Amino acid sequence: MAQTPPSGANNRLAREPSPYLRQHASNPVDWYPWGDEAFARARAENKPILLSVGYSACHWCHVMAHESFEDPTIAGLMNEWFINVKVDREERPDVDQIYQGVVQLMGQGGGWPLTVFLTPDLLPFYGGTYFPPGDKYGRPGFPKVLEALHNAWTAKREEVLRQSEEFREGLGELADYGLDAVAGVLKGEDLVAMGESMLRRVDAVNGGFGGAPKFPNPMNVALLLRAWRRNRGNEALKSAVSLTLEKMALGGLYDQLGGGFHRYSVDERWTVPHFEKMLYDNAQLLHLYTEAYQVEPRPLWRKVVEETAGYVRREMTDARGGFYATQDADSEGEEGKFFVWKPEQVRQVLAPELAELALRHFRITPGGNFEHGATVLEAVVPVETLAKDFQLPVEEVAARLGEARRKLFEARETRVKPGRDDKILAGWNGLMMRGLAFAGRVFERADWVDLARRAADFLLKELWDGQRLLRSYQEGQARIPGFLEDYGDLASGLTALYQATFEPRYLEAAEALVKAAEARFWDGEKRAYLTAPRDQQDLVVATYATFDNAFPSGASTLTEAQVALAALTGNKQYLDLAERYVSRMREQLRQNPMGYGHLGLAADALVEGAPSVTFSGSRDVVEPLLSVARAAYAPTFAFAWKEPGAPVPPSMRETFEGREPVGGQGAAYLCRHFACEPPMKEPGELARKLTSGAPGPGGP
Repeated sequence: MAQTPPSGANNRLAREPSPYLRQHASNPVDWYPWGDEAFARARAENKPILLSVGYSACHWCHVMAHESFEDPTIAGLMNEWFINVKVDREERPDVDQIYQGVVQLMGQGGGWPLTVFLTPDLLPFYGGTYFPPGDKYGRPGFPKVLEALHNAWTAKREEVLRQSEEFREGLGELADYGLDAVAGVLKGEDLVAMGESMLRRVDAVNGGFGGAPKFPNPMNVALLLRAWRRNRGNEALKSAVSLTLEKMALGGLYDQLGGGFHRYSVDERWTVPHFEKMLYDNAQLLHLYTEAYQVEPRPLWRKVVEETAGYVRREMTDARGGFYATQDADSEGEEGKFFVWKPEQVRQVLAPELAELALRHFRITPGGNFEHGATVLEAVVPVETLAKDFQLPVEEVAARLGEARRKLFEARETRVKPGRDDKILAGWNGLMMRGLAFAGRVFERADWVDLARRAADFLLKELWDGQRLLRSYQEGQARIPGFLEDYGDLASGLTALYQATFEPRYLEAAEALVKAAEARFWDGEKRAYLTAPRDQQDLVVATYATFDNAFPSGASTLTEAQVALAALTGNKQYLDLAERYVSRMREQLRQNPMGYGHLGLAADALVEGAPSVTFSGSRDVVEPLLSVARAAYAPTFAFAWKEPGAPVPPSMRETFEGREPVGGQGAAYLCRHFACEPPMKEPGELARKLTSGAPGPGGP
């Protein structure tokens, strides 16, 4: 019988900064972090590697940990037959990307926990996601899997090695997927076609794409808006966006008391979520609801933006300025326990009349809509209906519901909170900077802009030395060479922050990041970007950043930053790789728009000729024009301004040269394809140009 390691033998993970790895430090499994120590032992003992990939907020990762990794018998089998390696996918997205390909090649859906078996040379020969401790859910029990693979390794080694070589070939083909397509010029009509293709997949009743489980997909919803902007005759595009945003905001996907969005809904109605909250989801949704407010200033969109920004400030912001990665789904060992309510709990907090109002509004019933008779809160019954039913003025019902929400939130704050992964990731921070800076600019919230500014200052001080970016900061330590997504996301966030502050240092930092990324990740032969730095030594195949999944590909955000920099500086060289890459990806964009949503957003600005508006004049005279720019839905435009007499950074000399106030009034210079129209003095004229001057389906 296999033996578990002696007490303390698995302390390696206790020394790791990652909260996810530390969650497994007391397992009876003899875990190693990903690295040379584990690989050397596997080679020395000629044992296969059991690779387990997850993240701290992953519910099913916790389930498999409790069922299998904490079980002494199962751990004993793992220790006797395998070298066991734990990876936090948020720290090493490149490792996760490669080995997710194994389950794809096996015809399974990917996901976490990811469980892959490797040769000592890191070649995979079998994989899956969650395995139960015994046969159930149509899956074999984990001990059975371990025994079968051990027997195959010892008795059928040649067959296993042949299979690993086949996987290597398959992973290489997956990495190159779409990169052999014929290049072409993307046009405005292609972007409209992408949106119309996505529209056919929208749930006409509940919004969102497809059925259960249902994810927010903010970049794809944003692309529907872009297609509508180019083809305003198709109101169905705009209506699909409004429906989706409303259903998400009123459903259980949205935290009705504390603000912010959960990861996804297990049903098609947005009712019951997986309760983890991810920084990257909330960053993108913050940006999307702000754009929706520019299109149609609905109070619900403002409420969501204000509450989500409040959630980020309250729960996800480090004292140094950076933003934390994730918040767990579980508390006290139960998924969602922190967030759900039963009627008696509401009545304990609220006076009788107020309790009845809240119970009706949120549809909190004795049977509930979740486990154990609990209810995930949804804003089900509108204020107007409650006012009629309770025979009260609408304003009074709204005020009472506000009071109920505040009191329920305060009571919830006394509960045991879900765990939080407090690592600060450069890329995800860049996405949140992008969202907060944009929302702060549109809603004129200097405090939100300041949150983005503090994060930028922290990252540029602790993770960026002017040449190389590090990915993760935790417990006073910056570590792990940055991936493409870190460079691209942060550069994109910095260009958004420049447009909210007009501080040139953020634009200069974005320029330096883009140049470093182009040198470190661009593969000229493939005309595509590597996911990991080209000098990364522990990958069995090179991986390319192409698909936009739950968060944007680094290639997409880098392209977005390149186009913005070209617009803001007038330097056409920034469009060189952007044009080559979008040209390379044209067929993929057209054929599979759902997989390239953020690249579509970046390409939209590229196709439109990197449009920009440069403002000239002192703040007081230019403010009416700036106000128009804040309010207008003009998502492809970049905006520049400098205080008269202030020094001009070298890269922006062309932007400001010859662009002066006109007749003592502020002026706005609108440019496309590096050609500028005559200056505009009247805010109304600028508003018309920004909102109705968008190219049509057959435009540039």
